[in-house]
Amino acid sequence: MTELLFHDDSYLKEFEATVEELVENGVVLDRTAFYIGGGGQPADVGDLTSGDGTYRVHRVARSSGKIIHQIEGPLPLAGSRVTGRVDWDLRYNLMRTHTALHILCGVVWRDYGAHVTGGDMKPGEARMDFELEKMTAQFAEEIEEKINLEVAAARDVVAAKVSRAEADQIPDLIRTKINLLPAGITEVRTINITGLDLQADGGTHVANTSEVGVIKVVGHESKGRINKRLRIALAEQ
Repeated sequence: MTELLFHDDSYLKEFEATVEELVENGVVLDRTAFYIGGGGQPADVGDLTSGDGTYRVHRVARSSGKIIHQIEGPLPLAGSRVTGRVDWDLRYNLMRTHTALHILCGVVWRDYGAHVTGGDMKPGEARMDFELEKMTAQFAEEIEEKINLEVAAARDVVAAKVSRAEADQIPDLIRTKINLLPAGITEVRTINITGLDLQADGGTHVANTSEVGVIKVVGHESKGRINKRLRIALAEQ
């Protein structure tokens, strides 16, 4: 089973690994810092190098219980040592964006008690849907002010792992309307924006809310009677 290095260190840009298996158009490594995608966050891209060869990783995904690093062109040899390098500009923008969504979710939950009904992101932009009856321009402006106060508060963002039994005892750990945690999971990774938001989450995040930068609410819309959407974008850094 591939060791997921990004769970312990979101800032790991380069790593050493062994090619355990060759599959069609890709390889399985014994360890990886490439995020595999999920929870609305896209997977990482980057490169593997081995000797004089460089192999472009254009997608990482889970298939039949294996983490497949999909490669364009020839593959490295099975059993070879490789150096992986994550496309850091993409990763860091996604980390900032993902943490911005957690800030948004934390504020809406704290102040309005609304569950999340959906969400998606790309670098620097994202949307999140909430179980809300009303959505107005004034509400969106208030949310923008509140979330930027949380950015300015420079709250630490801490990843941890707890047993499934412990997780089941934490109120509001799952913010989605439907609990998406598979029944077979025995350990749950959490992301804690200290003093604001604690959720089960497997993605990558910045270490402090100050790294997110200014968040703009760039759109709001109704997606149903009790389903409202907010769109955000991050200012350039």
